[in-house]
Parts: sequence; structure tokens; C-alpha cells
Amino acid sequence: MFCEKLNYYCHMANEGQPINLSLMLSLLQDMPAYRQLVGELATAKGEHKATVLDTAKPYLIAALYQELDLPLMVVTGQPESARKLHEQLRAWCSPSAELHRLPELDFLPYDSSQLSAVSYPMIERLRALATLALCEESDKPPLVVTSALAIMSKTIPKGDFAAACHIFKPGMAAEPLELLRRWQSMGYEVEDVVEVPGRMSKRGGIIDVFPPCSQLPVRIEFFGNRIESMRCFDPESQRSTSPVSSVIVTPAKEFIPIADSCEVMDGSVFGYLGGDALLVLDDPEGIELTITRLNEEAQELIAAKMERGELPEDFPSPYLTWEELESQMKEKHRLALATWDAARGYRQALPFTRAQSYGSQLERFLKTAKQMVEQKQRVVVVSHQANRLAELLQKEDIHTSPVSQIEQIPPPASITLFQGSLDGGWLLDDRLTLITDVELFGFVKQPRAGRKRPIPHQWFLPQLAPGDYVVHVDHGIARFHGLTRRSSDGMEREYLVLEYAAGDRLYVPTERMDRVSRYIGAGDQAPRLSRLRTPEWQRTKKKVKESVAEIAHELIDLYAAREIAPGFAFSKDSLWQQEMEASFPYMETPDQIEAIMTVKEDMEKAKPMDRLICGDVGYGKTEIALRAAFKAVMNNKQVAILVPTTVLAQQHFITFTERLQTFPLRVEMLSRFCPPEKEREILEGLANGTVDICVGTHRLLQKDITFKDLGVIIIDEEQQFGVVQKEKLRQIRREVDTLALSATPIPRTLHMSLTGIRDMSIVETPPEERLSVQTYVGGYDDTLVRQVALRELERNGQVFFVHNRVQSIAWAASKLQDLVPEARIAVAHGRMPEEQ
Repeated sequence: MFCEKLNYYCHMANEGQPINLSLMLSLLQDMPAYRQLVGELATAKGEHKATVLDTAKPYLIAALYQELDLPLMVVTGQPESARKLHEQLRAWCSPSAELHRLPELDFLPYDSSQLSAVSYPMIERLRALATLALCEESDKPPLVVTSALAIMSKTIPKGDFAAACHIFKPGMAAEPLELLRRWQSMGYEVEDVVEVPGRMSKRGGIIDVFPPCSQLPVRIEFFGNRIESMRCFDPESQRSTSPVSSVIVTPAKEFIPIADSCEVMDGSVFGYLGGDALLVLDDPEGIELTITRLNEEAQELIAAKMERGELPEDFPSPYLTWEELESQMKEKHRLALATWDAARGYRQALPFTRAQSYGSQLERFLKTAKQMVEQKQRVVVVSHQANRLAELLQKEDIHTSPVSQIEQIPPPASITLFQGSLDGGWLLDDRLTLITDVELFGFVKQPRAGRKRPIPHQWFLPQLAPGDYVVHVDHGIARFHGLTRRSSDGMEREYLVLEYAAGDRLYVPTERMDRVSRYIGAGDQAPRLSRLRTPEWQRTKKKVKESVAEIAHELIDLYAAREIAPGFAFSKDSLWQQEMEASFPYMETPDQIEAIMTVKEDMEKAKPMDRLICGDVGYGKTEIALRAAFKAVMNNKQVAILVPTTVLAQQHFITFTERLQTFPLRVEMLSRFCPPEKEREILEGLANGTVDICVGTHRLLQKDITFKDLGVIIIDEEQQFGVVQKEKLRQIRREVDTLALSATPIPRTLHMSLTGIRDMSIVETPPEERLSVQTYVGGYDDTLVRQVALRELERNGQVFFVHNRVQSIAWAASKLQDLVPEARIAVAHGRMPEEQ
């Protein structure tokens, strides 16, 4: 339940408010090609076809939805395309629009263990179905975006779904127990506390229920068999908030349970569309190919499971075939959209053309922007760098400030900046020029929505498993044996069971678990358990304190010398610095932004910087280091990047080279992979200053290395270096700015940062696109391996198959190639030659 609650709230807290560009839709209304298309859609049923630029499709769909005032369903070929289109439509549609996304099912077919789990895609899917099923009772028609995979999944028929929905109002007669039985048949589960959709509870004359179509759960108070009042309540605090006049309770599951745990799924998503609805097909050929391929894979899986006896011989497919879907589509009023490359037989060509690309050359953009204003053009720029662009435009005497929405259509001869994200720009004749990050920098940053609700870090109990090592402040290292309940003084309490040496056990009340922490040690060797009723642990702590005091004196001398030593004060950011940072292809997290600003402030002071950046793998520490390195080079200083392994050196070298390739600076790498001739060339470049940034292993610390003017040293995973290397690093730190990166700093380094001897920045916010890991445990199954691999390849992803023996890894690769002939398979292991 804890994981379900966390998964749901992380998604709900992420629902941010997008920019709003809906006023721009009127610029299309009187264009001849658009008027002709609208006229045909309004008067003639059947299929219509139109050609439009890919990046302009969200604009066209939003305009049609606003003008036709009909229910719209848009189908794309891939789930990722549907997600992006939905995100774009949030910017173009009115804030009051009934915009929904119908996602694909987020569990594997036939996996009945996942049917009762709460997930955001499931809730989102139920909300979309409820909106379609009840749209006749709503004042606003819905706009639903979905994908081929989502529509081909069979679902509960519309009639059954609508019949299960019912409305409650204060004063209505209703028998509480009968309601609970009815809701249970609709998929609701009984819990003590209602925190996520699809749950309900009863306490006396009060029923709490959380319908999937509601943003908040509802508390219904009864007086006998009559509803006395209804209020929303906060699912976290469980406190009632505002009263509600009515509540619609919809099914909490998409499937109807029957005997033998099978599921009846014979309805279609298209069955939820009324006769006046418009079905928009984005790339019909791609939709057909996707559905056909997935059905073939489903049939393979069904046959394999039937052969093993896991499914009955007459088990139905969970998917509709293309022929079944096509026959249903022919009954609908529909519009097929195609791009120019696939425009055969598509009559309507709407007047959108591609916008000019600037490839991170902001000076060229500024010059063009000034010309467009002089030519009386209406320009709209949507960028995550809107604040920086406003500063640059101001230098060209173009005064504008970033906005999130507008009250009126911008006039000609103007540039309007929006802080946000769109997938691409276009030109609408001479009426509107839309420019995005794609045109400015060659990519679009994924939008980062509101901050997720904080998760307490100190609550480590759910992460502990029996057998894990822990440390008790007063008694030392023990092995965790789980939880138990014991009676003491007539009260039953819950205890942590800790096992010490000689089999001794200590029972720690859960309210005192702050005295216990997870054991973190160097290497994989198991620690020695402490002995109870002996002074052993106290002696260990005393020795550690003495060692720490000795090290502290040495380090304080070093860092005191750094405080009084004169350092180089780097200048403020240059235009090139802004261009380089704008080329970052992802949206910075709040912690990243704060760390970057702090590092720059340290560099601009006239004393040597010594800062630790602490953050998990993949949280963006390298980008912070890259910006600091570029700032140093812009001040004619050299940068040394020290890493513990050759593999990490190669990774950093590739990253720095790719990010900085458009700038006139030289990045090199020193490691054991470097040929002698190339090494001599790099050493000469370091000495004469022609090498600006050098990535290397401990080779950078040897005596024959001389820098002409070293300004910054960046150390990645310092704790992995040996004693000799660390001693050399201490001497370097007296003179140059030092930036250390670590995912797992050793306790000494961490303690120095926490006590102020060293400065520290923590990067703990995960990137927006970093999804939670889903883990499934089961027996090995060739069919399952093939299915999971194909699903990952289908979304253009990669699969890592971990084998436990180097001797037989070639055999495992050969078997995988037979299972998944569609994949390109490579083998890697620790005994490969260096050249490989």
C-alpha cells in the first residue's frame, strides 16, 4: 500500500500548469484551406484527409476542437507520440477544455497479479473512459488523445461502464452496506484508510470513497439510510475540506471479474464515441502496422502459454485485430492526418511551413529577430531559456519579458516570449512565426512540472530486509532479523530484532529506531558483529574519535591555508557561456540550478574554491562540472578532470567533447589507452597551454605533468583514489579551485562538508524523465524474455541481459539471438582485451 500511495502522489504532484496559447488559434480561422476542411467536416460524414506539418498538428487539432465543439479522439501510432501530443495540446487548448489522455495498460497481458495494483496510467485511463461514457451529460465535449496500443486493448463495454456509474447527492436514500457491496463489485477495495483512487472504507455511519474520476476522495456521512452530508478530504491528513453537492462514482477497474480469475474484455474504446464524435487518425499507416505487429506477438504468446497449460485452449486474445478496429472506424466520422512525405491521396494541404533553424547560433537568431520585427512579422518564441533570450533581445533594443499566457493576440512587429516547451516551430503564411528550442538549439527540453511532494529520508525501515547489517549507536554492529510484537507492562509493542555475536539478541522499540542506522562499509566483505555486554564497541568508538581528531588537525591546517591564500577571481558569465548552457538537452532540476549558481559564486571569489557535489548516479553532477570547466576556459585557464578508472575517463571525454564541439577549445584524455606518441603531444599541449581541458586517471598526478595555467581541478569519486594520490591532491588544493563529485562520499569527506570545513551542494532531485523501477521476480521463461525484449525495442530502447558466467556468456548470447532475431546483440565482460 505504501508503494501504491507513493506512485500515485508522485504523479499527481507532477501535474503542472502549462503555458496557454489558445488565443493564437483564431489566426487560422479565416484561411481558405482551413475553412474548406472545417466545411467538409461539418457537413459530410465519413472519411476526410488532410496534409499538415508534424509540428503544426497540435495547433490544427486544438483549432478544430474549439470550432467544431464536438467530442474528439486522436489516435497516434506510438504511446510516446500520444504523450507528447497531449502535452502540446495542453498549451494550445483553453484551460477549461476537457483534455484527457487514454494511456495503454501498464502491465503485461495475462498478468493477473497486476490487475488490482494502483497506478497512475490506470487511473488516467479510467478517467478518460468515464469522460467519454458520460459526455452527453456534460456541457463540454471531451478531447481524448490515445495510441494504437491503447485502443487495441479490449475493455469493458460502454453500456456496462455507464450503467455502473451513479450519482449521489445529500438527502438521497441509500443503504451503506449495500453501497459497499455494489462498489466492491465495481473493483473498489476495502482499506482502513482511503489514500489512493479505487479504495473505500467504513467507520460507523461514515463511508470514505475515492472514485478514479475525482481529484480528491469523498467522505459521505449517513443518518440511518439517508445521506446527510458529503465532503472532500485530504488523503494525506484525512481532514475534511469543502462540501460537495454531488459525486459520481465510476468503476474502479476496467475489467469485470468472473469465475476462475479470468477477465471478460469484449468492448472497444471506439464504442465510447457517440455518433457526432470526430475520430482523428495521426499517421493511419503507422497505426495499422503497430496493431498488426502487436497482434502477431500476442498470438505467439497465447500459443506458448496454451502449450504449457498456463491458459485454456479457448482463452480469448486481449487485443482487437486491425480488421475489427477498421470495421469500427468506418462507422465513425474521421479525419486522417499525414505529413508531406506520406501525402499520397491527401487533398487538403494546410499552409504551414518549417521554421528556420539556428543551431545554437544565438547571434544569428538575434539578427534575424531584429529583421523580422522591422518586416512587421508577428513572432512567438517558446523556450526554456526565455529569460536569457529576453536579456539578449534587450541588447538589440527589443524589449520583451517572458509570459505564461496572453490576454490578446500579439500585434504585428512584435516578439512574444513564453517560458515553456513545444516540440517544434512553424510559419503560418505571414500571420505567425513560431520558434522553439528545436529551432534555436536543435532539441527540446522535456518540461519539468511542479516539485514532487517530499519523501522522508530517515524512514529506512521499508528498505531493510532480514539479514541486512545495521548499527546501533550504543551497542554496535548487528544483523537485522525483522520485526516482532512483544508484550511489556501489559502493552503490546512492535520491536526491531537485532542479532549480535554469540547469538545474542537486542529488541529495539520502533519508537526508538532513530538509534539504529543501516551499516555502510567499504567493499563487499561482511562486517564483524559486535558483542553485547562487553566494552568492545565503546573502545572502537574511542579509537575512531582519536583518529578523527588527528586527521582533523591536519585538514584544518590545510583548509585554513586555503582561506588566506589568494586565488583567481573568475569573471561573470560570457555570451558563449550562456549559449553553451542553453545547449543542455534536458531541463535542469532545481537542485542542479542551485548547485550551478553556488559553484559560479565560489569561482568568482578571490580565494580557492573547494566544493563537494553530492548526488546519485544520473542526477546531473557531470553537467555542473562541465559548466564550471567551460567558465574556467573562458577565463584563459586550464582544467584537469581526474577520475579513478579508464572507463570513466572515456565517458567524460566523450561527454565534454560532444557538448563543447561547437566552441574553439581543445579537450584531450590521458589514460593507459593513450598511445605514446599521442601522450607526448598532449603533455606538450598542457605545458604550452594549447590543451584547455584534460580528462585523465591518476596519470594526471605524475611528476612529468606540467600545466601552463591550471585554474580548476575536478575530481570524480575522490574516495576511490589511493593514499599517495590523495596526498598530491591536497597540495594541489592549496593553489587552484577544486570541485569534487561523488555519489557515495566517504564519511570523512561528508563530515568535513557538514561541519563547514568543505563546502557541499546536494543534488537529490531526480530528472523528470527518470521513471520508477518496476521489478518482477519469477522463473526463467523464454517466451517472457522475448516478450519483454520486444516491448523495450518497440519503444526504441535497449535491453541489458546479465549472465552469471563469462565461460558460457557466448552461449547465452547465441540463445538470445535465436529468441529475439530482430535485435542486434553485443557481448561485454571484464575479461575482454583492452582494444575491445
